[in-house]
Amino acid sequence: MNILDLFCGAGGLSYGFEQAGFSTILGVDLNAQALETYQRNHKNSQILCGDLTSSDVKKEIIKIAQDNNIRGILGGPPCQGFSLKGKKLGLEDHRNYLFREYLDIVKSIDPEFIVMENVKALTNRTNEYFLNQILSGLKKMGFFVRYQVLNAKNYGIPQSRERVFIIATKIQPFDFHSIEQQPYVTVYQAMSDLHFLNSGDGQFCQDYILSAESEYQQIMRKNSHHLYNHQATNHSPIALAKLAMIPPEGGKSSLPEHLKGRQKFDTTWGRLKWQGVSPTIDTRFDTPSNGCNSHPELNRAITPREAARLQSFPDDFIFYGNKTEVCKQIGNAVPPKLAFEIAKSIKKLME
Repeated sequence: MNILDLFCGAGGLSYGFEQAGFSTILGVDLNAQALETYQRNHKNSQILCGDLTSSDVKKEIIKIAQDNNIRGILGGPPCQGFSLKGKKLGLEDHRNYLFREYLDIVKSIDPEFIVMENVKALTNRTNEYFLNQILSGLKKMGFFVRYQVLNAKNYGIPQSRERVFIIATKIQPFDFHSIEQQPYVTVYQAMSDLHFLNSGDGQFCQDYILSAESEYQQIMRKNSHHLYNHQATNHSPIALAKLAMIPPEGGKSSLPEHLKGRQKFDTTWGRLKWQGVSPTIDTRFDTPSNGCNSHPELNRAITPREAARLQSFPDDFIFYGNKTEVCKQIGNAVPPKLAFEIAKSIKKLME
């Protein structure tokens, strides 16, 4: 079954669908570096770098879809305008209206199903206008529409990540209970075999040093002969001094008052817990002052590869671009394993 991935980023959502047997024909995004990552990891897909508000871009997407018998459309219009960490501008934020461009394309292509992903805040009363517009727009096109907030940790991903998924289908309503839940995976199970870099260490490509210690790690390493993107941030002496004061499972509360800084969140400077799941991986996981994304024991933030493991990207999924862009690609992605579980349920529904 052929699908499109709009606002694709690095392509976590479509990668999971591909593992379930779908074929991605086209990935569309405005970010050229994200598209390089997408293309190198979705070798059978075309890419299109463009703005969905452009009528020419929309025409090209629709033509490619019509030429390739597209049966499904994936995508998550950018969510910064809804995000709890953003300014929550709601009706005043132009980014919140990109869903209209998405719906225009869906209407023109008329697929059998669509999957939209966005931040949980889309379901808040503040944003109910946007949610209702999306739901009513899809219903007018003849879709059965269902939505639900899913937490990635319930589907075998070592991360607590709540996102709303809107799934619209033509044949019959989608049942979210059909998505198969999986046992919890801990941070230790996800990345203990990467426990060897200090601040500033690592290379884009290097050899594995430690053996896999869990089934999850074996699965992540299965198709990769080398370790990519395992490069630690080169922290400042002040940051390193602070990290040295924070014990395992500790955070900002372990610091003396004069070193706590002005961050308003108590979770800043927090260490991940080996035997727990990670908090949500965002786009600034390389910065200890951003949240609870420091290594459980080592004095550094987690690396892009460790963050990718916590997002369920396998080790042969390689990220390209500068450090800031790579962090965005990983933090903005839908965990591929969650996408895979959703895709399996949609496939059963359509067979």
